Amino acid sequence: MAGNEWINGYLEAILNSGGAAVAEEQRPVAAAAEAEVGVRGAHFNPTRYFVEEVVTGVDETDIYRTWIKVVATRNARERSSRLENMCWRIWHLARKQKQIEWEDLQRLTKRRWEREQGRREATEEMSEELSEGEKGDTVGEILHFDTPKKKLQSNVSDLQIWSEESKEKKLYLVLISLHGLVRGENMELGCDSDTGGQVKYVVELAKALSMIPGVYRVDLFTRQIAAPEVDWSYGEPTEMLTTGSSDEEGNELGESAGAYIIRIPFGPRDKYLRKELLWPYIQEFVDGALAHIINMSRVLGEQVGGGQPVWPYVIHGHYADAGDSAALLSGALNVPMVLTGHSLGRNKLDQLLKQGRQSKDDINATYKIMRRIEAEELSLDAAELVITSTKQEIEEQWGLYDGFDVKLEKVLRARARRGVNCHGRYMPRMAVIPPGMDFSNVVVQEEQAEADGDLAALIGSDGASPKSIPPIWSEIMRFFTNPHKPMILALSRPDPKKNITTLLKAFGESRPLRDLANLTLIMGNRDDIDVMSSGNASVLTIVLKLIDKYDLYGLVAYPKHHNQADVPDIYRLAAKTKGVFINPALVEPFGLTLIEAAAHGLPMVATKNGGPVDIQRALNNGLLVDPHDDRAIADALLKLVADKNLWIECRRNGWRNIHLFSWPEHCRTYLSRVAASRMRHPQWQTDTPGAPDDDAEESLWDSLNDVHESSLRLSIDEKISFNGSPELDDGVDAELPDQVKRILSKIKKQAHPESQLGTMKSGWANSGNILNKFPLLRRRRRLFVFALDCYNENGKPERKLVQVIQEVFRAVRSDHQLSRISGFAISTAMPVSETLNLLKLGKILATDFDALICSSGSEVYYPGTLQCMDSDGRMQPDQDFATHIDYRWAYDGVKRTIAKLMNSQDGQGNHNAEAFENVVEDVTASNDHCISFLINDPKKAKPIDELRRKVRMRGLRCHLMYCRNLTRLHVVPLLASRSQALRYLFVRWGLSVMNMYIFLGERGDTDHEELIAGSHKTVIMKGVVERGSEELLRTASSYKREDVVPGESPLIIYTKEGIRSEDILKALKEASKTTSVM
Repeated sequence: MAGNEWINGYLEAILNSGGAAVAEEQRPVAAAAEAEVGVRGAHFNPTRYFVEEVVTGVDETDIYRTWIKVVATRNARERSSRLENMCWRIWHLARKQKQIEWEDLQRLTKRRWEREQGRREATEEMSEELSEGEKGDTVGEILHFDTPKKKLQSNVSDLQIWSEESKEKKLYLVLISLHGLVRGENMELGCDSDTGGQVKYVVELAKALSMIPGVYRVDLFTRQIAAPEVDWSYGEPTEMLTTGSSDEEGNELGESAGAYIIRIPFGPRDKYLRKELLWPYIQEFVDGALAHIINMSRVLGEQVGGGQPVWPYVIHGHYADAGDSAALLSGALNVPMVLTGHSLGRNKLDQLLKQGRQSKDDINATYKIMRRIEAEELSLDAAELVITSTKQEIEEQWGLYDGFDVKLEKVLRARARRGVNCHGRYMPRMAVIPPGMDFSNVVVQEEQAEADGDLAALIGSDGASPKSIPPIWSEIMRFFTNPHKPMILALSRPDPKKNITTLLKAFGESRPLRDLANLTLIMGNRDDIDVMSSGNASVLTIVLKLIDKYDLYGLVAYPKHHNQADVPDIYRLAAKTKGVFINPALVEPFGLTLIEAAAHGLPMVATKNGGPVDIQRALNNGLLVDPHDDRAIADALLKLVADKNLWIECRRNGWRNIHLFSWPEHCRTYLSRVAASRMRHPQWQTDTPGAPDDDAEESLWDSLNDVHESSLRLSIDEKISFNGSPELDDGVDAELPDQVKRILSKIKKQAHPESQLGTMKSGWANSGNILNKFPLLRRRRRLFVFALDCYNENGKPERKLVQVIQEVFRAVRSDHQLSRISGFAISTAMPVSETLNLLKLGKILATDFDALICSSGSEVYYPGTLQCMDSDGRMQPDQDFATHIDYRWAYDGVKRTIAKLMNSQDGQGNHNAEAFENVVEDVTASNDHCISFLINDPKKAKPIDELRRKVRMRGLRCHLMYCRNLTRLHVVPLLASRSQALRYLFVRWGLSVMNMYIFLGERGDTDHEELIAGSHKTVIMKGVVERGSEELLRTASSYKREDVVPGESPLIIYTKEGIRSEDILKALKEASKTTSVM
């Protein structure tokens, strides 16, 4: 309990109480407790127990409150009883902490063993030995931190390369930062725990990138908030940060150039949600952002792309929630993804567990930490590049994740250099790029030494102001008895991790430091401590009590309010007084304020844990300390304040090296790193409908479809095809106008040459349908998607799915207006052959569907189109989609690894255990991008999150799901899934996800949750799907369903029990009235 000022009084009270004897009626309970904790003697001795048994470091506010009550109790017997009760509470707390530490140790040991097992297995499969030279090429050597001089030379080189070779490019960059309050001016930093340094960083990064030659437009995506408790500006859909009206040579740019904040509505718009509550709405954001990107790509294509869409050069996610979003957007668009973690979930979880105040379940309930960690793992799966601020972040924080292993990354990097096959294994590239800073408002006068009386000249010797000074100076100086003393400045939000209380204790207990300096604490903005979050309020309360305890009135300033524009003036004031900046955080991921302070001429004292180590190495402008050692903090501050020569040297060193952290240097290094990544983009621009060569031919098809759809009168007669294609029987032809007949004649001549006669003869002509060149998806305004997982206990499809399809057809056809604009699709785990057989059983034509998404989203078919027909008339999958999802797909490696993991009793692929064949490949259901395993015993199958963890540890990236009532395990590429296939249809054919209606059961395959969330309309049919596979989706310690699926959403509609067209049509009409904005 070191560090709590009430401990001495507590011990004294115990001694005064005479030992707190236990009453006779309490003896049985006390005796049992004595036996357990090892207390000897006839009576319980709280003094001995407290001194010998209580774990150092326990700090519980409720125990402190009890102690206050004890002090206020005058009755000796009652006081003794309360003291004894407090001792038992501390004992239980100590036991709990020891138990958590033991569980944590076991968890880390198991995790270390699993990682070593996965690394060894991956290395064994990549059997070719590395040369001695390659063995020495470690990640540490690759990512070492250069000296300031070397780094400057490297940055200058990158600057020249980017400027000379890339300034003619017109790049479109996408940044994502979802939580907090984000705007370009008057940022409300510190108003809550979500609006801090990250908000400032992403806004300044967007501005700086837009000014780099070769960058045309930068979009910073965040959440649109129209809540009454926040400013109206956060509800504006677009905010311009910089204008790009002309380049550096004066050439006019398009009207869309520059940097913009794009606010996407997701989740309840009338509420400001903290980041832990945003998780269920992530997919809704992805759909909204995807719509904006597609539209903007077309606009930029008209301006600078020669008519072809300008796809994002990179999608960059900031923090776990944005990383999750960026991974999905990157997969939908097939463009590179970059990730910046800012702070990491596993590191936070470990720190919270070590504190011993909360169990893992409590931590997860408060912080949604397991959902955050899974989002970070998914981001590692998809990212080409991970940007960190320090080397320590790579080794000590990212090294905790399943998806990144420093040693395995070294092996894979060396093999990639030699061009040796890595068998599909991959680790994202880590790059240390310190954040930049805007120095435009900083005036550096290194050679001009400031006189000691500089501040006095400004404010007057008596504190009166002879000339105008910034208002924030007056606000700070009113706290001081002598404002001319050097100022020690700390600037952070009042978070326990920032360790402000230890700084205040160090200042209060050092008489020389108090005599020489003042202390200024800038702790965000506050109106009333009682309405602040419990953590922030607790820190501020302790600060006020410590000021009172050490009688620091007149020595410490703690203003209630400041604006972001005041921060440079605060730094200047500290520098004018020959002051020092301090960051005493327990762990500081980077330390941007240290760079800001150095730019304004302030030497620093900083924590030795985290980013400040690298900053001090680069700037050499201060001292590092142990943040737990208040005496070391006081000594370091005193040394800089008292030694004028050391202060001047640190100041000059900071100014001399500060350019290493400028935004232009950061951006050019950033763009060079991105350019070195594996660049990819959609491959179908040249053959997309609407290309110049296709206009004439497409217009004929459009004319035919327009005429046919205008004349077609749909009924429930199953002989009529419902996909909008004409049936060319004599009766219909006779009724068509002459103009239509002429169009039909041209279509037959142009679209059905001799090479396609085989197709017509092979079956599709028998249905009387003309083959469209492209799917009709691009002309649909509604798409109804059947994604119900109706299977019996053997995994065979039930006839219920056919009944649902027929009833939905009937419901849609009963509304003439709806039927004219609608199309249909099936999304299923079944292969296409089994899907077609099921439709045939129900006498439903395959051409009634615009798309068939088969094998758990690994294949997409367009029945009745030339694009999905081979020369023999057989239906083939969309080859563009196959290329799209092929990214990081290792068929053989994944197949071998999954079989080994599933067929070993220990789940580690350990063949020392008695092996058994629990899974065998289902060859008939597998394809190039889907490995289907038959499961013999579902009770012996591993949960998806456990399998995923082990696969990641082996460097493999894929998407796993149990399906068909736990009779199959499907493994598909990372970019493939049923939900992502729908986004592909949006990107490829322009049919917005927001205009899709997805029919689901109440349960289904393990990807069922992915299909519920999003901006589409979800129609859940009650009582249709009786069995599912969700029981093997997650373990008990993983994240929960409510972290993925919104609890309540107007986009999710339920039908009544049963399958009736009337109920379905009612649900569809209800869903059509909703929007993605809640």
